[in-house]
Amino acid sequence: MAAIVAANDGAAVSYGDDPVSARLQARAAEVFGEQARIFPVLNGTGANVISLMAAAPRWGGVIASDVAHVHTDENGAPERVGGLKILAVPSVEGRIGPDAVDRYAGDIGNVHRAQPAVLSLTQVTELGTVYSVADLKLLADTAHAAGLRVHVDGSRLANAAATLGVGLREITTDVGADIVSLGAAKNGGMLGEAIVVLSDGGGAAGASADLGEAVPYLRKATMQLASKTRFVSAQLLALLGEPGTPTSGADAGAPLWLRNAAHSNAMAARLRSGIEAAELTGDQPGAVRITCPTEANVVFATLPRAAADRARAHARFYDWAPGETADRVEVRWMCAWDTTETDVDGFVQALGRAL
Repeated sequence: MAAIVAANDGAAVSYGDDPVSARLQARAAEVFGEQARIFPVLNGTGANVISLMAAAPRWGGVIASDVAHVHTDENGAPERVGGLKILAVPSVEGRIGPDAVDRYAGDIGNVHRAQPAVLSLTQVTELGTVYSVADLKLLADTAHAAGLRVHVDGSRLANAAATLGVGLREITTDVGADIVSLGAAKNGGMLGEAIVVLSDGGGAAGASADLGEAVPYLRKATMQLASKTRFVSAQLLALLGEPGTPTSGADAGAPLWLRNAAHSNAMAARLRSGIEAAELTGDQPGAVRITCPTEANVVFATLPRAAADRARAHARFYDWAPGETADRVEVRWMCAWDTTETDVDGFVQALGRAL
């Protein structure tokens, strides 16, 4: 918010031709590599749709997990707006493997099938799990060998980097990602995300040969170009840090993206350990059952529906899926950049009362 106020001092050129956006571009080159080009947009769905449209031809398909946000939670935007078919593959704890590419590679050249053009990976996954650096590299190499580009839906990319103890470059540029939807709103930002183009080479026939050239036009055509881009850029710059500052670190001098993400991850770990320490988990019908590894800033669990509704009176949370029986439900407990220890401990107590 302070960065937005600072960006509001005086006049500035519109549509991203302003000094704040110029500093953001310089910072993106430091964080992701000198070839990186960053394009602020208004929201995550827009970032995903533009990225996929730039990376695939009009007749293309996007390989993604069966729980991917682009498949389940964007109201068909990649299909409706981008004209791209999502080729969903079964995931294990939210993650997919190289066999996801192999599953559709045989369709290349078949006029009756949507042509696989992009592998889209969500980091952190929709189930709160994290791809390792080695897994990302293997997936990207497999996709590139088949002639596909690699997109990373990084709405919680910062949380993944914090979990793995690496910088943002190590899980994007260095593993072979071509284009990234970089999240800000889920890491403390008020409004806005970004598309980061990392590579221009390769890709399916008919796709844009230059992602960085395609994105500006697609951004305008899909109504994601803000006239006062500097206010989105200011937030991204506050998260990434000004040009010339360290790009990673674990102490108080670490960039804001890392401090916020590490804190939200720690609060999720505290929530899970608190639930277990309070002996609220177990196999009995009235207990909490943790359903996914807690690797970032979310805890997934099942519990009685009635107890979930009572706990929701203390803090709002989503029902995620049906539970093991009709009277149980799987829920998602998210921790944010500003979740406090008191918030977590209070919820554990409320959950105990609800159960």
